[in-house]
Amino acid sequence: MRIDLHIHSTASDGTWDPEQLVAAACQVGLGALAVTDHDTVANVAATERLALAAGLKFIRGAEICATKQGHCFHILGYGLALDDKPLLELLAHNEALLAQKDEDSIALLAKEGWPVSVAEFHAYDYDRHRGGWKALAYLQDKGLCRNVQDFFTRIFTPEHNLAFPTFPSIGEVVAAIHGAGGVALCAHAASDFHGPGLEPVLAQLVEEPLDGFECYHSGHSLEDTRKLVAHCRAHGLLISGGSDCHGSFVPSRHLGEPLITDEDVYLPGLV
Repeated sequence: MRIDLHIHSTASDGTWDPEQLVAAACQVGLGALAVTDHDTVANVAATERLALAAGLKFIRGAEICATKQGHCFHILGYGLALDDKPLLELLAHNEALLAQKDEDSIALLAKEGWPVSVAEFHAYDYDRHRGGWKALAYLQDKGLCRNVQDFFTRIFTPEHNLAFPTFPSIGEVVAAIHGAGGVALCAHAASDFHGPGLEPVLAQLVEEPLDGFECYHSGHSLEDTRKLVAHCRAHGLLISGGSDCHGSFVPSRHLGEPLITDEDVYLPGLV
C-alpha cells in the first residue's frame, strides 16, 4: 500500500483544501495518508471524512514547531485526539507566535524604509489556496518578494533582525502529543532545513523523548535515509515517511514521492 504521511493543506501553507487533497491522493494511488499542517489540526477532521469515504486509510497528524538551542525543529504528531485541550492550547500558542512574527517582520521592514505598513498589513487578506503565509503573500503582492526562497534568503534573515520565534521545547511538544494519545517523530532530520547534517542533528536529539524519526522524505538522500532507518531499527524507534507536499506551493515536492509503502514504515497501530 502506497502511503504519504507528511502533507500540508490550506490550514497552514499548502494550496489544497481537503477536497482537493483527497482527490490528489486518489489520483496518485495512495492507500493511506496523513495531513500534518504546521501547528494546526483545522483541516484534519474534514480530510479524514473525505479520505475514509474514498476508501483511504487516514492518520490524524500535525507538524509542530519546537525550539532547541535556538534552532527550530519540526515534530510530527500522529494518532492525535483532535479535542485534546492541552494540545490545542499548544497549537494555538504556536500559531499566535507565528502571527506575531509576521507582524513584527512587516514592522521591521517598514522601519528600514520598505514601502509597507503594519496598518495595511492588518487589513490585508489573501486566498489560502495560493499557499504560504500572510507576510509572504503580502510582500509578493507588493512586488517586494518573488517566492518563498527569495523570502528566506533576502528578507527573513539575521541582517534584518528576523528569525523564528522561540517555540516550546521539544520535550514540551512531545509531552503534548503523548497527552493527546499520539506518537512524536522528528521531521526531516537529514534535510537542509536543519543545516548541519544528519549526524550533528542526531547528536543534538539523543536525549530528547522522541518516539522516532521521519526517515523517508523528499529532502533526504538515499544514504541518509538508510542511516536513519538503521538508527531507528537499532534503537527500537518508530519510522515514518512522506513527501512534505504543499500542493503547488513547493513545486519540487510531489505527492507520493518518495515512493513509500506500509512495509517501509514502522508505526504499530497506525499503519
